[in-house]
Amino acid sequence: MPPQETITATADAQLKARHAAMWASGDYPKMVETWLLPLGPRLVAACGIGSSSRVLDVAAGTGNASIPAAQRGASVVASDLTPELLEAGRARPEADGLDIEWIPADAENLPFEDASFDVVMSAIGAMFAPHHQATADELVRVARPGGTVGLLSWTPEGMIGELFRIMGPYAPPPPPGAQPPPLWGSEEHVRELLGDRVEYRSEQRGVLEVTAFQRPHDFVDHFVSDYGPTIVTRANAAKAGLDAELDAKLLDFAGRRNLGTPDAARYEIEYLVTVATRI
Repeated sequence: MPPQETITATADAQLKARHAAMWASGDYPKMVETWLLPLGPRLVAACGIGSSSRVLDVAAGTGNASIPAAQRGASVVASDLTPELLEAGRARPEADGLDIEWIPADAENLPFEDASFDVVMSAIGAMFAPHHQATADELVRVARPGGTVGLLSWTPEGMIGELFRIMGPYAPPPPPGAQPPPLWGSEEHVRELLGDRVEYRSEQRGVLEVTAFQRPHDFVDHFVSDYGPTIVTRANAAKAGLDAELDAKLLDFAGRRNLGTPDAARYEIEYLVTVATRI
């Protein structure tokens, strides 16, 4: 029988492989281009990134925050567990000629030295790593003393927080110790994770207005076809014959959250921006 350390390492590797495959499914780059683009520049501005900054974007995806940081003249490392997303980011026209290094990396075990970045940031990325404390420890570890840690995360009370609560009963069982991603959008939770290793400069909630979908069912179709977590959840529901039940709940959700009209949908999705200085 293999030692416990080997068993644990194998299970962790399998978990990370499934996690990467989830984000590679669907079409997350399309989601970014359709309605997520405003978030990256908002986090970059909140962090005060300038031309002299060495920046690490954790769980960078297609570079939604990396690219605007590099456009300000920063030297940027874009890291993500899913190589396919990094490849899509590298191929974006906006990334041409910018100082961005695209490196596959696990947010819970970053392959970078201690205190090696002026700014460590993540826009709706690191929040999806299953083990929150391990992720927070890594974010702080690689930031230099006096450097910035900046996070933009969906809130538990907001629209994406509700979406994850709806999907929860239909999703595959979470791995041991995993916590819900939208907890990162709670000021109290982030303070517990980062602790007294940082001084908080700002904690501000904002709203992303989304008008990219004509009707509520278009919003649902988009998530069902393009969003990895929804794809995995719906496939798991289908195994139990519950996919129609889940679909009905998603349609009700999209209808209730619609602040526009039946033929011109409008959504407001809340997020939290936390900016802190590493002590």
